[in-house]
Amino acid sequence: MDSPIETHPLTPFLPPNARMLLLGSFPPPRKRWSTEFFYPNYTNDMWRIFGLIFFNDKDYFVDTDKKRFRKETLESFLQEKGIAVSDTVAVAKRLNGNASDLTLEVVEPCDLGGMLDRMPHCRLLVTTGQKATDTLLSIIEAEMPPIGGHVDFVYRDRPLRLYRMPSSSRAYPKPLPQKAEIYRTLFQDPFFREY
Repeated sequence: MDSPIETHPLTPFLPPNARMLLLGSFPPPRKRWSTEFFYPNYTNDMWRIFGLIFFNDKDYFVDTDKKRFRKETLESFLQEKGIAVSDTVAVAKRLNGNASDLTLEVVEPCDLGGMLDRMPHCRLLVTTGQKATDTLLSIIEAEMPPIGGHVDFVYRDRPLRLYRMPSSSRAYPKPLPQKAEIYRTLFQDPFFREY
C-alpha cells in the first residue's frame, strides 16, 4: 500500500525580530503529540535542552503533571529571544508510518526564502538532526558542517551561518546534559548576540 502524502500541520513560528531559525525535519504522527507546537513528542528533549541552557531547569517548559510542554511559555520566551522554529520538510511520506526520519521521504522541502523574507535580522540557521540537515542542504549551497559545528554561506545575497546540532530525539544516544552543552554554543555566536 502506498503511503499517504502529508502536508506539515503547523505554521512556522517566525517572530519578525528572529536572529536564529531552528529547523527540525517533520513532526511525528499526531498521536505522539503532547503539544500543538514544534518538537511535540513528550519524549523529545528539545525544550528540556532549552530549559537547561537558559534556566538550569530541564522542566522549565514542561508541565510534568499533564505530560506536555508549556506552549504559551515557550512562544513568549522564543519571541523575546528572537528564535524562530520550523521544519525543513513541508510535504512528506512516512514509508513505515512512524516518526523515524530514516523512513521519511521528502516530497517537498520548506520555503526557506519565504521564511527568511519575513525575518530580516536572521543570520543563523540551525538543523536538529541528519534528515533536517540533508533536506536543508538540498535547498542551499553549503558544505555539511560537523555535528556541533557550523559553516558560513550566502543564500539570496544574504550571508548566513548554518549550525548542525545533534538530534533532540531520545533515539540519539547522548545524555541530555551533553546535548545541552553542544546547543549552548549557538547562543554564544556573535550572529545571535548582535542585534
